Amino acid sequence: MLSLVYGIARTVLFGLEPERAHEMTLRALEQGLYPRSLLPEDPRLAVSAFGLEFPNPIGIAAGFDKDARVPDGILGMGCGFAEIGTVTPLAQEGNPKPRVFRLTEDDALINRLGFNNGGHAAARHRLAERQKRRGASAGLVGVNVGANKDTADKIADYVAGIDTFYSLASYFMINISSPNTPGLRDLQAPAALDELLGRVMAARARHVAGGAASRPIVVKISPDIAEADVAPIVARLEANAVDGIAISNTTLSRSGLGQTKDAQQAGGLSGKPLFHRSTVTLARVYQMTGGRIPLIGIGGVNSGATALDKIEAGATLVQLYTGLVYEGPALIGRIKRDLSNAVAAAPPGSTLANITGRKANLWASNALD
Repeated sequence: MLSLVYGIARTVLFGLEPERAHEMTLRALEQGLYPRSLLPEDPRLAVSAFGLEFPNPIGIAAGFDKDARVPDGILGMGCGFAEIGTVTPLAQEGNPKPRVFRLTEDDALINRLGFNNGGHAAARHRLAERQKRRGASAGLVGVNVGANKDTADKIADYVAGIDTFYSLASYFMINISSPNTPGLRDLQAPAALDELLGRVMAARARHVAGGAASRPIVVKISPDIAEADVAPIVARLEANAVDGIAISNTTLSRSGLGQTKDAQQAGGLSGKPLFHRSTVTLARVYQMTGGRIPLIGIGGVNSGATALDKIEAGATLVQLYTGLVYEGPALIGRIKRDLSNAVAAAPPGSTLANITGRKANLWASNALD
């Protein structure tokens, strides 16, 4: 029934310009118009990662809820965690429209949004009000922080994000991998990473010294890093003691796309064509880290099978976004069902942790494209 309802809704939404359809989706979630997950969580899908306890490993990636408008809707649909952002210190409009393009034949999107968001103050206010309402039952909500387009000291913007949201974030996602903000990906270079993470970790240390709990720091990297550069970057992430690594953001590659009219639009590509490249990179990072650092697998998750592939390649947690656009909210329940079946088929007593990374070697041996 849920799939039938979404099929009708999709016809309406896909008749609208993509950003308008997204805004209508957010408004529906704000009004509580979304399918609730009523089934109890399968305890075998519970995940411990960077000091947090996740009821299940499925989350929606940043970009869906840039301004902290609907974390309760995301959690209510059955996700184990939500992530808001990317949020920047100052509100900004982002790049000129049109800037989001559906590639329906490829189950993909191209966006060049450019961190359009309402800024720290607005998002902080919403999260603070939510915390007052929900208290201990607030669930896990990460905050994805970024830099304003015209900021001279981009690292200062990340530090400001840590300071602004420290009491409200379950974890922080450091987004240095979007292709749509000039100079942002330069922060992935090893020397730049050392400076960025040195200042971010110092900001966290100040809060901890003041009596606050330590908040996990996760870094989101690009799928477009040259193969030879992945190991040095991962080495710097480990050296700076990050709590997690997210793999990956959107790609500038157009490999595997059909001949749709918008296939060569500028911007980051997400969805099904990104799955292989992002999963191979994920597996290679898992090998490099030896499973010591929890990884978040992102890119092309549109089914239970693809979510399982991410976990078997080395992901502890999985995020989706474009898959939700094409498959609808029933996708969340289908993924959890299929993951439960996969764990049930493993040796007795298994949990997701027992199958994480079990096919990393196989995935890592693939070519990126």
